[in-house]
Amino acid sequence: MIYFGVLYGISLLTGRGGNDAFFRGNRKSPWPLVSFGMIGASISGVTFVSVPGMILDSDMTYLQMCMGFFFGYLIVAFVLLPLYYKHNVTSIYGYLDTRIGSASRKTGAWFFIISKLMGSAAKLYLVCTILHEALHLPFAVTVVATLLLIWLYTHRGGIRTIVWTDALQTLCMLGALMMILIHVGSSMNLDLGGMTELIQFDKHSRIFEFSDWSSRQHFVKQFLSGIFIVIVMTGLDQDMMQKNLTCSTLRNGQKNLCSYGILFLPVNLLFLALGIILTHFYSVQGLSLPEQSDSILPQIVTTGLLGEGTLILFTIGIIAAAFSSADSALTALTTSYCIDILEDSDNEKRRRKVHLCMMALFVLFVMLFHLLNNRSVIDLIYTLVSYTYGPLLGLFAFAICTHRKPDAQIVPWVAIASPLICYTIDLASQHLWNYTFGYELLIFNGLLTYFGLHIKSRKVTYKTEAQKK
Repeated sequence: MIYFGVLYGISLLTGRGGNDAFFRGNRKSPWPLVSFGMIGASISGVTFVSVPGMILDSDMTYLQMCMGFFFGYLIVAFVLLPLYYKHNVTSIYGYLDTRIGSASRKTGAWFFIISKLMGSAAKLYLVCTILHEALHLPFAVTVVATLLLIWLYTHRGGIRTIVWTDALQTLCMLGALMMILIHVGSSMNLDLGGMTELIQFDKHSRIFEFSDWSSRQHFVKQFLSGIFIVIVMTGLDQDMMQKNLTCSTLRNGQKNLCSYGILFLPVNLLFLALGIILTHFYSVQGLSLPEQSDSILPQIVTTGLLGEGTLILFTIGIIAAAFSSADSALTALTTSYCIDILEDSDNEKRRRKVHLCMMALFVLFVMLFHLLNNRSVIDLIYTLVSYTYGPLLGLFAFAICTHRKPDAQIVPWVAIASPLICYTIDLASQHLWNYTFGYELLIFNGLLTYFGLHIKSRKVTYKTEAQKK
């Protein structure tokens, strides 16, 4: 409650300014604060428990993707962000309206809303499950309380409040991570040098994979996937870009993205390092590693072997990661629905109703996942959500790279057909050639959307557009 009290206190200080503060943060956010806070927003509670366990299945090869992330952030900073600032958009899908029509804007917004709602609810479900077990509260109470607390400190200030609360939550999350890392190391009588040496010579310390081209961990696949994942899930995602657009100038927004891109690599290195140290702790304690890699951190913490203090730190880290991810998603969903779907950025009363409805949808989806109680269903949802970002990639690529406008009637159908075709091809390739697509399917998905839009489009010059106006 003390933690929430601090968040609510921040919301009282920053929650004035109406819709401009809620949607744009009055364009006065300090870029170092935005950069630091985005770490917490991108590293959800699922990441907090999942990344340490990645070393069991793929060693430290995830860092190859993180290297690609940095170059993806450079593309977002110097290609996409200038377009958004040039057109002075509040929702990034407004750029699609400017370039290729309102049908594309609404299609992009709906794909974002559906993807973000399902993906964020699935993440929150997994985190609420952990909190439910750790705090011994009924699951429904855990879900409603979590989302109600998030709604309370975001419903006034929106993105203006989130810029500040995300920075605090990132600090709490990274602090919890460092303290857990130190505590586990000290439990095995390891200082910093001892932990570094243990990680360096561990069998899971492999970072690069160059030998097996068919592997999903091959460097080229991971690196290129990292670039495109950032372009799509940051540069074309209202949730992540809304924070960048609160910076006062384009240059400050670019500084924010570049700094954030640099910080992302060492943060994930710490999570993976924790995973390696935990495997040794399991061995020292004579315990078997869990069957599910995601459980490597929660299982050892909840057993009490690391002490009650570590359990408290873990809970703080989980809550901070969950709040910083869900609060920005809730605000971005509200922003996109009001501006892109309702086309109303001024009605504060309507915005508050939409914000409340989005919170209720979050509760509904999380409870639905709980009733299904099937991990494979959640994995399927994550897979489907990853497919829905492909049409966004195709829409923006078409808008940026061509001087054409698609027929408005075909836009939603092309956007729906592309992921369905990709899913069919992925299933067929597994049965026919024993090949499983990785994140490279995202690129193929975007290409299908791009060429689908091109089939029925017309060339438009800036001169004819000016004449129309």
